[in-house]
Amino acid sequence: MEKETTVNEKNYYSRLDTFIRKNYPEIKLGAIYGLIRKGFVKVNEKRVKKNNYILEIGDNVKIILDENKLEELSRPTQPSLKARPVSFDIIYEDKDLLVINKPAKVSVHPGSKEEMATIIEGVMHYSRGEFEPHLVHRLDKLTSGVMVVAKNKQTARELTQLIKSRETRKYYLTLLVGNLNKKSGELVSTVYGKTAQLKFNLKKKFDLFGELYSLVEIELYTGRKHQIRVQFADLGFPIAGDDNHGDKKQNKLLRKNYGLKRIFLHASKISFDYNNKHYDFYAPLSEDLQTVLDKLEKSPKRN
Repeated sequence: MEKETTVNEKNYYSRLDTFIRKNYPEIKLGAIYGLIRKGFVKVNEKRVKKNNYILEIGDNVKIILDENKLEELSRPTQPSLKARPVSFDIIYEDKDLLVINKPAKVSVHPGSKEEMATIIEGVMHYSRGEFEPHLVHRLDKLTSGVMVVAKNKQTARELTQLIKSRETRKYYLTLLVGNLNKKSGELVSTVYGKTAQLKFNLKKKFDLFGELYSLVEIELYTGRKHQIRVQFADLGFPIAGDDNHGDKKQNKLLRKNYGLKRIFLHASKISFDYNNKHYDFYAPLSEDLQTVLDKLEKSPKRN
């Protein structure tokens, strides 16, 4: 069985693996890498075994599939998208971009166990059919903050590539449990088998008679899954409210004494150059996290 497509301006993505992933969403990502590696993908009738092979308009891409293994290669059926109202603040909007302050506890995209309305569905509802929203990056469900949504496929392709090339600067604000002993620094380590790098600056310390917390601004150089949470936990300073990588007992105290009901992680800023224009988008700290800081500020402190 063969699947064949000619690259054109509407379906174009420069990398071979990205082109297949976007044009054949029914094929698992791992299966795509395997098909390329084993020589089951041809470009202009020549076998290509590099995931990052660069395509050009007019190229013919052919995928050779084993009919007996179609079930192994196929993605699980994804939940259908439907426009549903979701409350979010709009930071910026033009004909190509919509930038929002994502609320916490809202997933960006439906999953197999997600029944609540998601960000992409909320933007679909907001669009009223006047544009087609596309996610170009993601934030975890419990993370709040600035998020960029493309309003057409062309912008989505270009911004996705821009973010992957690391020409975008992304900043986060987080509260760490413990007394961080450096005012600034860089962390470079391995997260889930991949190199992860970030830079941090200490903004404020809270010494509450044995309860020590550090408010930190982070610039993320790489975008590994749960990178900030893992790197600081490995350093001995888990993010406040993170039960998976931190201290559940400490998080219970934070919830009881300061009202922290989720992980203290907020995407505060994103910057990039696009179409000969520089963009800086800021998302003010969400109300729930600001309330936590206010309570910490008002608490009795060690002199």
